[in-house]
Amino acid sequence: MPHIARAAEPIRIGLLQAKEGSIAVQAQYLQQGTFLALEQLNNELLGRPAEIVWDDEPSAQGAGQNALQLIQQNKVVALLGGSLSSDALAEEAVAGQHKIPFVINNAAAEEITGAKCNPYTFRLQPPVPVQAAAMLPYLQSIGKRWYFITSSYAFGQDIASSFKKLLAGIGGTVVGDDSVPLGSSDFSSYILKIREAKPDLIIGGLTSADLSNFLKQWKQFGMSDKIPFTEIAVGDTDLWAVGKDNVAGTYTTLWYYKDPNNSPSDKAFAAAYQAKYNRPAADKAWMGWYSAKILFQAINAAGSTKPDAIVEALQNWHEEDGGITVHFDKWNNQLVHRFLVVGVKKHIPDNWNYFDVLRSIPENNEAAEKAFGTAADSACHMTPL
Repeated sequence: MPHIARAAEPIRIGLLQAKEGSIAVQAQYLQQGTFLALEQLNNELLGRPAEIVWDDEPSAQGAGQNALQLIQQNKVVALLGGSLSSDALAEEAVAGQHKIPFVINNAAAEEITGAKCNPYTFRLQPPVPVQAAAMLPYLQSIGKRWYFITSSYAFGQDIASSFKKLLAGIGGTVVGDDSVPLGSSDFSSYILKIREAKPDLIIGGLTSADLSNFLKQWKQFGMSDKIPFTEIAVGDTDLWAVGKDNVAGTYTTLWYYKDPNNSPSDKAFAAAYQAKYNRPAADKAWMGWYSAKILFQAINAAGSTKPDAIVEALQNWHEEDGGITVHFDKWNNQLVHRFLVVGVKKHIPDNWNYFDVLRSIPENNEAAEKAFGTAADSACHMTPL
């Protein structure tokens, strides 16, 4: 019989991104950016065909089970994902147990790279306390009587805790504190309580569709121009869903397609996304793309699909952007990079261009170390590989 050459087995990357629920719209953009990153490499890694296997995050428990399935049945060499912090924490535990590199592209809860850290899990989004501290100079100039409305899961609770610590540090007062179930659609009772309390400022910790619903109703109650609203780690899609006539506030975001300081590679990504989808790239699309780009570059740099080799390559990965050296801190695997404080424009010109960039943080490597902290500041106690 003649020898028949077998095609190389594809390298498989697992993607855990929600396909339904309140976070699904954000997750769709994360997924699109992830697939685009591999397409730009001609769907190849290490000179071999590569493919992304995308599975759902129906719940924290379901996300953990799907992570295990991707590892054991689909034989993925690495994982990407983590739409919600609760999902990411479950997936992180599985990745650490089975020693599979995992890059979290969205979740922001502090404990991911804090108390729950492990050497196989890396994270793109700056943790909540870092983003909260960046907002403080703007917020304390508004006033020191704050009302909290946050979702009752890891991210929302982290926001409430971090901002309360900052408020105590400036001698402020908590005038209201509501914890809201995920998937809430009617915020009228909460808005009436806020109106009665008359705070200087509202600290939001709502996610995706919940945030969109709140802001729409906030506008309907005539409150948008009366009490300022702020939230960190907001997604473009959350505010696009509100509509330009209803949106208001000050936020942090990792990336904005109209930021004049975007790097050449970021601008090329925005152009490629626009060409493919005929709309501007949301921050979540960039986050999916950038996380995947880093992972794929690390795999190629490692020259191997062995987990420990990929982890080492991730820990050594770096590039220059915005005056700082973007890199993972080796003591907690948190990516150190710049992010933005943005304010909603007074006159929004179209359905996409909502923000004025108020500040880019951190400005240099010294400021980055101060903003992101050191090993001595962290609850992470990294175990060896």
